Amino acid sequence: MPDILAENLSGKSVMGSDGTELGMLYNITVDLKTGELHDLVVTPDGNSQIGEVGFEADDEGRYRVPISQVQAVKDYIVVKR
Repeated sequence: MPDILAENLSGKSVMGSDGTELGMLYNITVDLKTGELHDLVVTPDGNSQIGEVGFEADDEGRYRVPISQVQAVKDYIVVKR
């Protein structure tokens, strides 16, 4: 995957590889010691239920999608489901 600036990801839609729209990218978690990316934090679009998407949710109901699930970043961020 080519390098992508974080500012270009802000507010980008996140979609499952099955075509399901999951929501909008809210934030990205990072290991401060290593700089390794951990999770995409996704604000749900309101149409999906936490149990349906297959990802853990934080205390505020945002999905935590492991970076390892990211398949593509173009008009949408596509994640494996």
